[in-house]
Amino acid sequence: MPEELGYSQQYYTRRSAHLVCVETDEGVTGWGECFGPGNVAIANKAIVEQVIRPMVLGMDPLDRDVIWHKVYNLLRDHGQKGMPLQALSGVDIALWDIAGKVAGLPLCQLIGGKFRQDVACYGYGMMLRREHVTELAARFSDEAAAIRDAGFGATKMKVGLGPKEDVVLAQAVRDGAGDDFVFMVDANHAYTTSDAFYVGRALEELDAYWFEEPIAPEDLDGYAELRAGLSVNIAGGEAEFSRWGWRKLLESRGLDIAQPEVCALGGVSEYLRVLALCHAHFTPVINHVWGSAIAVSTNLQLLAAMPPLPGGLHPWEPMLEFDTTENRFRDDLLENPLNIQDQVKSNGGRVAIPEGAGIGVTPNMDFIKHYQVA
Repeated sequence: MPEELGYSQQYYTRRSAHLVCVETDEGVTGWGECFGPGNVAIANKAIVEQVIRPMVLGMDPLDRDVIWHKVYNLLRDHGQKGMPLQALSGVDIALWDIAGKVAGLPLCQLIGGKFRQDVACYGYGMMLRREHVTELAARFSDEAAAIRDAGFGATKMKVGLGPKEDVVLAQAVRDGAGDDFVFMVDANHAYTTSDAFYVGRALEELDAYWFEEPIAPEDLDGYAELRAGLSVNIAGGEAEFSRWGWRKLLESRGLDIAQPEVCALGGVSEYLRVLALCHAHFTPVINHVWGSAIAVSTNLQLLAAMPPLPGGLHPWEPMLEFDTTENRFRDDLLENPLNIQDQVKSNGGRVAIPEGAGIGVTPNMDFIKHYQVA
């Protein structure tokens, strides 16, 4: 990476992506992606190739749900969450890509159709650096203004220095973005519940749209307390897996906005079940998006096919999450790049849905070979 960046849990200088390629004996190739950076991606790769591949080799790739449940059931004793589900996610997404190519349909039509031709996009940035809070606040203010001026409809910042320091950073983002611009705050589960209340009350005053992962994802009671006690929207769910984990999270009534991660929770097959659960609990969904152009393309398809909640002339609409920091695995991976920044600038902050079959994109194999590490 050009520079070291951080969030509440760590600083990092290298970026990775874990792509999954599934080939059929009839010559159809599907692409998927597993959530997980660095050495986690290497561990996921071992699960995909050494555990899942022998289970499914020779099966009909169109039997997606049969494959999903076979793998899940055989791995249940070894983890209903975490890396086994991340690994299965990449395989499942690739199988849906294959199904779309066989049918000659984009994923969004395969799962129900387009509710929208394009989606609004928010740009996240304001990553942590090893700077004094005063320097970082000035940087955050300038970066928030730059994201606004780039055409994004909203922005999201990182926090995690500590409650008082983080309030200073949030004030700087509000100052830079302006009073009327939508901004969100992502803590990556950095706080205790009491510290989250301290920061959340400041975010109420700053009119932040949501407060993302304020506390540990296991603390369902804490999420419910925060949602009941704060007016700022509480968002989360990127660290939850499968319909069973999401059932407990939604029943706890701790989320105003759900953020499922398709590359982690079990792939498209499980995402659709989780989306149905979220809507059954009247909880709107804004997908968590992190990774390469494969993940971005998959999420664009899913966002196109997401029913409005509730319906009406002016329904609540989802947004695409977009990391504004340098990411060549997103910007340079494809034969025909998505060019999201250009779309945002020229299309009023909105991004078109890829029209090709499956997830709608094709990776450049020379690019993959150049950066392949394992």
